[in-house]
Amino acid sequence: MWIRILFLEIDIRILIFLSVSLICMLWYIKQKDPPNFPPGPPALPLLGNVFSIDHKQPHIYLTKLAELYGNVFCMRLGRDKTVFVSGWKMVKEALVTQADNFADRPNTPVVTRIYSGNSAGLFFSNGKVWRRQRRFAMATLRTFGLARSSMEQRICEESRHLLEAIERENGQLFDPVPLFNNAVANIISQIVFGKRFEYKEHKFQNMLTNLTEMAYLEGSTWALLYNAFPALVKHLPGPHNEIFTNSKSLEASIRDEILRHQLDLDPSKPRDYIDAFLIEEKDNKNTELGFDVENLVMCCLDLFLAGSETTSKTLQWGLIYLINDPSIQGKVQAEIDAVIGRTRLPRMADKPNMPFTDAVIHEIQRMGNIVPLNGPRMTTRDTTLGGFFIPKGTSVIPNLTSVLFDKSEWETPHTFNPGHFLDADGNFVRREAFLPFSAGRRVCLGEGLARMELFLFLISLLQKFTFSTLDGMQLRTDGIVGATRSPFPFKIYASTR
Repeated sequence: MWIRILFLEIDIRILIFLSVSLICMLWYIKQKDPPNFPPGPPALPLLGNVFSIDHKQPHIYLTKLAELYGNVFCMRLGRDKTVFVSGWKMVKEALVTQADNFADRPNTPVVTRIYSGNSAGLFFSNGKVWRRQRRFAMATLRTFGLARSSMEQRICEESRHLLEAIERENGQLFDPVPLFNNAVANIISQIVFGKRFEYKEHKFQNMLTNLTEMAYLEGSTWALLYNAFPALVKHLPGPHNEIFTNSKSLEASIRDEILRHQLDLDPSKPRDYIDAFLIEEKDNKNTELGFDVENLVMCCLDLFLAGSETTSKTLQWGLIYLINDPSIQGKVQAEIDAVIGRTRLPRMADKPNMPFTDAVIHEIQRMGNIVPLNGPRMTTRDTTLGGFFIPKGTSVIPNLTSVLFDKSEWETPHTFNPGHFLDADGNFVRREAFLPFSAGRRVCLGEGLARMELFLFLISLLQKFTFSTLDGMQLRTDGIVGATRSPFPFKIYASTR
């Protein structure tokens, strides 16, 4: 009997050994790089480089890795290889020169769980669905946003609500973040939903809370772990589950708005993006192009996320840098007084006459670095980049941080310096390496709207108030990084001028 048990134990050990050997062999075969593939740091079997990334400041960690391995390098995040592209010249080569080769989005496990099939929204759809939906969204933004002079009036009107909310703080120390979130979200809300919300409305605040949490978690280590090991992590408790909870809550709110539109839709008088989409759905029976209600929900989610989070955070960073350097804040206010005065509402027509203010806004965007790693791309065909071979279907992440702080492109890359955008005579100068909105086929479709909001909101704020914080205190500029980069919590004073 004991001999039989001994042989059984040996058989089990051999089986385990063979199984582990087979798994390792299969992993090695799968991970074996094709010839001339980009180099990168050594990776652990199965785990890859997931746990070596600095989860607090991943963009800085990855920028430093480029100094070791070059501006095109690879990391293994769980089972999959991801190529990182750094520096202005190489990012330009990928996103602009080879725009068609890097136009797709990879279908990660997080994306698959939120989106599905043709309901991939604006951000994560590919091919003909993406091209058609992007064209439709841009045309709709022009119709209900940029092409109408009324959009300036809407932003100025929303600025009035924002200024009144700040006045109610009575000069006391307060947190400006919720107010900025309210104001900016109301602009995209008017384009998508055809209405604005009162700042204290519960449904509105719930949506903004969900958006903020999603924007952080989708770029966090938890999302990285879920994408690397979905079969395991989806069964575990943790913050990653909130990504999907927040998404479902937002979808429910959007469905309510869509139902409201369906009940009183007038095809001859579209009021907003949802109306225009529903009319297109009736006229276009080919749902392969994404014109169905499920995809409308996801497109609204994408527009609301992109149209509120990034601009609000840019304004937050703007106050931080202007408070930390009161002399620059004073120069902007002097230019406002000279060009606009203290009573007239600002207009976009004022912008060419305000080069210093324009330069400050651009420098806020550069230093604020709102989307430090850009959205992931995927190669549409076999290609080469920086002399390295990148096969079709490879995930590629352009490191926008490495562009906005490229020491070969910026005189003082790590210092807030509006002079980066001014010539010797004080005229505004455009810089090629200024890419806060990304570039190429996937450049931010709301760039024009965001520029308008930043200019009009910031002018309105500085026309009315001077901002400061506690005496002797410098506000933090290192930031909290998720899918977007947020300031650490801060409080300020707003003194009426």
